[in-house]
Amino acid sequence: MTQIRSSVLVVIAALNEEEGIGPTIIELRKVLNNPYLIVVDGNSIDRTIEIAKNMSADVLLQEGKGKGNAMFQGFRMLCSKVPFVVFTDADFTYPAEYVPKMVEILEQNPDVGMVIGNRFKGEYPLGKSVTNPFYLGNRLLAFAQLVMNGVKLGDPLSGLRVVRSAVLEGWKPKSKGFDVEVEMNALVDRKGYRIVEIPIDYRNRLGEKKLKLRHGLRIMKRILTESLTF
Repeated sequence: MTQIRSSVLVVIAALNEEEGIGPTIIELRKVLNNPYLIVVDGNSIDRTIEIAKNMSADVLLQEGKGKGNAMFQGFRMLCSKVPFVVFTDADFTYPAEYVPKMVEILEQNPDVGMVIGNRFKGEYPLGKSVTNPFYLGNRLLAFAQLVMNGVKLGDPLSGLRVVRSAVLEGWKPKSKGFDVEVEMNALVDRKGYRIVEIPIDYRNRLGEKKLKLRHGLRIMKRILTESLTF
């Protein structure tokens, strides 16, 4: 008998995440009913691919580089077949327990195009202080996106988000890297949908951190570019 899959596609962009990919997949499967789960691997040189395949996850070898590129290749595989697409990171920082609630918000509110997990409303291990450069950078980028794109979000760079697949149809992101989140925020807003944030906890990552302060300049540039898009 064929097992019925859920109405959710989960896209996990991964690059050298052998420590986090296993726990991430296990947790997602625990809270979701047999989801379509695709790991898009950016040519890892560790055991990421091996672990994902051993856990029966669908693995797609990324063409090109960057998180934005990986997310695009993942959602275009099944976007038209499921109503909702979940994006999360492979480093086990985002608790999967919040995903069902995020999906429920979309199911009950047709005017909502995306639900984002706001790390700064829950337990954030890096600290919510102006002395923390990552927290300060997020605050500055949130302000910039409000002023330039008209999108008001408390955590515009959150990697945990559930998007209505209809919003993503025909979208080919210009962002190749970590600036993809702000491009997605602007896309949803331009299409006339609301964006809802819910408070989530945030864990210390498993493995080496890839987001650097220098990426903030590229993200700021993307916000400026989106302000010129009509």
